[in-house]
Amino acid sequence: MSEYAISQVYPSDKRSLERIDALLRREGITRDGNLDYVCAMWDDQDEIIATGSCFGCTLRCFAVSEDHQGEGLLNEIVSHLMEVQYARGNSHLFLYTKVGSAKFFGSLGFYEIARVDGTLVFMENRRNGFQGYLDALEKTKGEGLSAALVMNANPFTLGHQYLVETAAASCDTLHLFVLSEDASLVPFPVRKRLVEEGTAHIPNVVLHDSGPYIISAATFPSYFLKDEAAVIQGHARLDLAVFTKIAQALGVTERYVGEEPTSQVTGLYNQIMAEELPKENIACHVIPRKEAGGRVISASTVRQALQAEDWETLGKLVPQTTYRYFTSQEAAPILERIRRADNVVHY
Repeated sequence: MSEYAISQVYPSDKRSLERIDALLRREGITRDGNLDYVCAMWDDQDEIIATGSCFGCTLRCFAVSEDHQGEGLLNEIVSHLMEVQYARGNSHLFLYTKVGSAKFFGSLGFYEIARVDGTLVFMENRRNGFQGYLDALEKTKGEGLSAALVMNANPFTLGHQYLVETAAASCDTLHLFVLSEDASLVPFPVRKRLVEEGTAHIPNVVLHDSGPYIISAATFPSYFLKDEAAVIQGHARLDLAVFTKIAQALGVTERYVGEEPTSQVTGLYNQIMAEELPKENIACHVIPRKEAGGRVISASTVRQALQAEDWETLGKLVPQTTYRYFTSQEAAPILERIRRADNVVHY
């Protein structure tokens, strides 16, 4: 154990953050935009010699000065961050690291979930965490042709409903995963409920929480990838590495996705999916989006209607189950959050 001090660095401490940024840059890392706790280690000359951060249940943005590598400082930073997480009530922790660092984190009690060779490794601090998730999924394995769909449904629209109906009509069992992360304007319990209500008429749908394993763009780490295209590709390839293991547990041989003519990010993601999934013997079907009034239906358009309190437009874009919820008093807190949002359109 070193004698160096570790403490939190607050967003208002611009000077320390600049020094942290310089330390990260020397390691080829850019400070992530999604952080809710940053710490630094200072030497006796008041220089920052190590750093690490948290976001949600993840640990990220590690760096140690080259003058102090080999002294066990990264181990101390990780231990500090884990204490912070435990104090928050987060015991199931995750991290993303470069391939070359995975062995080190393994020695600290982290276990590999999936990797993108040459780029990154996704790890957790539970030996059987992901395997336990797969074992639970396997109990829902259906007979005949099985397919899968993953959606955020922020919120559930007629476009989502059409996609589910189209996919379900083409298979015996459709495994529908709803992203569990609460990184959306509409919280997960509401999103899941609206998906459940909006698909209740489709008998062969099996609904699943994604858990922490299917990663959203909001929490995917971008800090050690060179540019936006590399981030999108890294996210897509990691998602596919995880999804392939999920598909094997469920016997899924088809994946359905909605066409994304208005989203460059999701469009590239779908392109990578269409190229890579067949290599794992999983067919990828990109379904044209449902339209209303000559325009594709998107969750962004629905959020715009909610923000403007345009109930007539909303009624044309969402199932009655979704419309009924948002016109009820129960939805008032979420509507207020949407009204206050600076930007409800996702690109």
